[in-house]
Amino acid sequence: MQHGHGHRCGQKLTGCGFRLTTGREAIIDILSKSDKHLSAEDIFMAIRAEYPGIGLTTIYRTLELLEQTGILAKFDFGHGRAKFELTEEYGNKKHHHHLICKKCGTIVDYSDFLDDELAYIKKTEAGLAKKYKFDIHSHVISFFGLCEKCAAKKPDSAAKKTG
Repeated sequence: MQHGHGHRCGQKLTGCGFRLTTGREAIIDILSKSDKHLSAEDIFMAIRAEYPGIGLTTIYRTLELLEQTGILAKFDFGHGRAKFELTEEYGNKKHHHHLICKKCGTIVDYSDFLDDELAYIKKTEAGLAKKYKFDIHSHVISFFGLCEKCAAKKPDSAAKKTG
């Protein structure tokens, strides 16, 4: 494990009254090494060879704990399986938003135009916080559409109207 991730995550867990167990450390390690958003099943497949005693149920519980403690971000991009990544404070990625392909599920992290977006978002958050007396902690921006490959594919012949 990269020492920085494990150490920071371990401190956060300890501060919240939890231990950095071998299983938790292994899951954090997998997430820290991935440049993709991973599902619980993806993590299970990556972890089972080295840690055969860690089951899918343990992974789900650990992901829930890591999300509750702010170490992990959970995303539902509409494909039936939640995806996870380490939060900006604990991972390798800087603040970013997402482009999600509705057909193949590809997720693109982008930070283009982020300065312009963040200026608008901060103004919007301030207005919403004042109007609704709401303490905003974070936001998620995801754009849904078709990736270049899916947009270029022709519709299936079975889907075409006949006659």
